[in-house]
Amino acid sequence: MPPTDASADAGPVPVHPVHPVHPGHPGCSGHPGPAEDVRDCEDTLDLRLPSELRALFAGQAPDADIGGTAAPATEALVHTPIGPFEVFDAPDAPDASEALDTVDLLDQVGTWGPIETPVGSFRLQPVRVERDLPAISRWMNDPAVAAFWQLAGSLAQTEEHLRAQLAGDGRSVPCLGLLDGTPMSYWEIYRADLDPLARHYPARPHDTGIHLLIGDVADRRRGLGSALLRAVADLVLDRRPACARVVAEPDLHNTPSVAAFLNAGYRYAAEVDLPAKRAALMIRDRSLRHLM
Repeated sequence: MPPTDASADAGPVPVHPVHPVHPGHPGCSGHPGPAEDVRDCEDTLDLRLPSELRALFAGQAPDADIGGTAAPATEALVHTPIGPFEVFDAPDAPDASEALDTVDLLDQVGTWGPIETPVGSFRLQPVRVERDLPAISRWMNDPAVAAFWQLAGSLAQTEEHLRAQLAGDGRSVPCLGLLDGTPMSYWEIYRADLDPLARHYPARPHDTGIHLLIGDVADRRRGLGSALLRAVADLVLDRRPACARVVAEPDLHNTPSVAAFLNAGYRYAAEVDLPAKRAALMIRDRSLRHLM
């Protein structure tokens, strides 16, 4: 079990399977408020395609109010991706590349700016391979990290993992986490609704997922993991107004990581069987962010 900032003595967490919730259900108020609040207390499958995808298939740019509107501004702890990044191309759509140029699927992560946390000023900085590869590769070769990420090896192996995201359509953005200006963690901010993960839970449009590892051993077990998980969820919800939920899927057997997410205001929604692991589906809801 890799070290984390959360106690490893956390007891078993009850499982709450995903199921539809309707007005009057114990999980929701019998008198629903705004539509966003109703969505946030339901775990139902929304089969509508996001506007970005409809625009891609149509070969047109999306409406101006979708995407790119953000205001400028330890599973060691290790939280691993579930598999290779997949790119779904629209065949025989010659204008699709032009549409991709106008679509930012994650509302310009690089412009999100800093957020103040109990442990310091934190911000996400999109990866530049030439600058960041040595540090990320070193972290990936830490045994506590490698046990979950399975990316220990040469610089070339880490580079391939990074470039697969950077060469994609922007649905996953690899980032360094800078605490008071010092790189100390690696993050992947991704569109969970456009990811293979969406095949395994009732995804909603604009669900945003996170993967995280804390780099150096000295930065673990200091309360950093939970503080940063909460901070990044707040960044996502503040900078992505269309996103109602931040999701994560740590390994179910990594009790310290699950505990860190719970301490950061995520709820334990369900267990899901993914290709490489049985995971705990963790969700932080916009409507509950100030209550948990």
